[in-house]
Amino acid sequence: LRSMEKLPLNHIKVMLAERMLTNKKLVKILGKAPATISKWITNTSKPTLENLIKIARCLKCDMNDLVRLNDAGPVKPNK
Repeated sequence: LRSMEKLPLNHIKVMLAERMLTNKKLVKILGKAPATISKWITNTSKPTLENLIKIARCLKCDMNDLVRLNDAGPVKPNK
């Protein structure tokens, strides 16, 4: 059996839940497509730095709270 890879915790999703906000609220505030927000929340894609700043402002949190690296695993050096 292959061991299941642990997906990194999505902090945008956590912050939305803590503030009792929905993806739809981010869609409205950021003016992004629902599919885009969904991809960010499911770790399918990552927001740009500019969008990350906007998300932090929307959620009234520090941007570092959205990108905590403590659960991301080891960083692999480029070859």
